[in-house]
Amino acid sequence: MEGFGVHTSMWTMNWDRAGAEKAIAGAVHYKMDFIEIALLNAPAVDTKHTRDLLEKHKLRAVCSLGLPEHAWASVRPDAAIEHLKVAIEKTAEMNAEALSGVIFGGIGERTGVPPTQGEYDNIAKVLDAAAKHARKYGIQLGVEAVNRYENHLINSAQQAVDMVERVGADNIFVHLDTYHMNIEEKGAANGILIARDHLKYIHLSESDRGTPGYGNIPWDAIYAALAAIGFKGGLAMESFINMPVEVAYGLAVWRPVARDMEEVMGKGLPFLRNKAEQYGLI
Repeated sequence: MEGFGVHTSMWTMNWDRAGAEKAIAGAVHYKMDFIEIALLNAPAVDTKHTRDLLEKHKLRAVCSLGLPEHAWASVRPDAAIEHLKVAIEKTAEMNAEALSGVIFGGIGERTGVPPTQGEYDNIAKVLDAAAKHARKYGIQLGVEAVNRYENHLINSAQQAVDMVERVGADNIFVHLDTYHMNIEEKGAANGILIARDHLKYIHLSESDRGTPGYGNIPWDAIYAALAAIGFKGGLAMESFINMPVEVAYGLAVWRPVARDMEEVMGKGLPFLRNKAEQYGLI
């Protein structure tokens, strides 16, 4: 998962044949090392079509998701395991390297009360089973800490580390996101330092989820911390332009966060790449 990548939200959140062709062409145009594919409807994905496109353009891929309500791991672990098994198999069929994201729950999952031990026990059960299944296919699994407004279960780097260490599988890692860290961590770099032994993937997302470099994220602190731990994982730019209703609800993205894709890719991407080069990360 090394290198610089981009989330498919830049072009589409619907990974059908047309969406795949558009997003992969865009990623190739901007000379990305990999693309992060949103698996919102894994069973419907034409994996051969995607794999052929990736191979044609020599582009690597990772996949990501949040669990749908009928398969929330905290309360419906068996359904979550089955959902993740399908997603893992689809990830492997596309020759992608990892399945990451909110693989422990839903985007928009909140009970209104603190998490219970039972919820965490169910999540650990799900991730243990998913890691075993993923190992058969050579797939890595990432646990992304997200902010308290999107999910009440794993919000901080420490919580992600705790869950990864509890599961104890050699193919499960921590996935951080600068947008969420800006809300939840006590200092922008602290989450990176806490997760250093397990951190393999990071979303580079601005404080308003718009154009990187035009918000409040302390990018120098982020990149300096990554350099300090010798980070060798995936750097993925994530910005949300056109959201389907069900995703917009979970993310609470109700207004345009950037003018258009050209603004984000034309201004934000060079900003992030230049910073990464400055700190010796690429």
